[in-house]
Amino acid sequence: MKCPFCAFDESRVVDSRPTEDGNMIRRRRECSQCNKRFTTYERVEDIPLIVVKKGGQRTSFDKNKIFNGMIKACEKRPVPIDDIKNLVDALERTLYQSEMKEVPSSYIGEQVMAALKSLDEVAYVRFASVYRQFKDVASFRDELERLISEKKSGDA
Repeated sequence: MKCPFCAFDESRVVDSRPTEDGNMIRRRRECSQCNKRFTTYERVEDIPLIVVKKGGQRTSFDKNKIFNGMIKACEKRPVPIDDIKNLVDALERTLYQSEMKEVPSSYIGEQVMAALKSLDEVAYVRFASVYRQFKDVASFRDELERLISEKKSGDA
């Protein structure tokens, strides 16, 4: 850390403690050359996550959109709200841990559908019908048949 008084490149940390809100670390430093003390603040850099929509437009990631979509899919289903929150939090963690700066909305949609499939199959089908934009009853039936065949192969 460069000294603000003499611009020397080396200093040592004398004291370190979190700020009141806990979002930063306050460090008291002492310059190795002029021995003057100064304070620095260290915080975690927020990496914005951008969602790339099908049409190419970009928007900031908003986990509330995912949460609201899952709530609608689970409406009138015996799914605890905490389970939905946990799935949304897990998805958000996965996205940030992937270190991708731009995520296709299709990837997020597939992740949501996989999470809903393990949570509640009716909610999964509801979400899939909107997400995959079923055009007719046949495409809806095809998705149901795929779900049934996966369930049968999983039971075997």
